This record gives sequence, structure tokens and C-alpha cells, in this order.
Amino acid sequence: MKLATVKANSLSVFDVIRAPVITEKSTVASENNQYTFKVANNSTKQDIKIAVETLYKVKVEKVNTLNLKGKVKRFKGRLGKRNDVKKAIVRLASGQKIDLSSGL
Repeated sequence: MKLATVKANSLSVFDVIRAPVITEKSTVASENNQYTFKVANNSTKQDIKIAVETLYKVKVEKVNTLNLKGKVKRFKGRLGKRNDVKKAIVRLASGQKIDLSSGL
């Protein structure tokens, strides 16, 4: 079976979605068919929609994204910077679910 590739950035679906975000806030949102994922910084909303629909075999209604800039932190007196992270909040069609605890 051939995996779908995203045309704009030539990323595979496994490269677009890095990890699910499992926090208290995202678990409450999952009751409203909204799931949160860490995604590649150069991925678009269409890339994320294709990746979620391909990997989890669900129908995606809407994708919202946000970019979190990395904080500047000190470590033993030296300045360092955490990496920038892009998150995607994906709303599924009614009746659809993703079981994030079981993995792929």
C-alpha cells in the first residue's frame, strides 16, 4: 500500500504529524471532537488534514494551527533557546473518534 505524500512540501504523512498532545486541556477538548497534534513547522492546514485523514481514517472538518515560539532559557549561565513548535487543533466530523492511547 502506497502512503500519501503531501504535494506542496513533499512530506510524507508521517513527517507532517510529529506527536499527539496529551494534556488535561486537550483531553477535555477531545470530548468535543477536537484533537491536538504537534506538526512540522513547514506544514500547511491542507497537509495536516490529509495526514490525519490518511493515518486515522477519519473525516476532518476543520484545522486550526498555532506557532509557539521557543523560549530563551539559561543553562549554567549560558543562554539557550528552545525549539519553535507548531500545533494543530483538528476538529472531526460528528460521530468520528481517534483513540490516541492505542497508537498507530
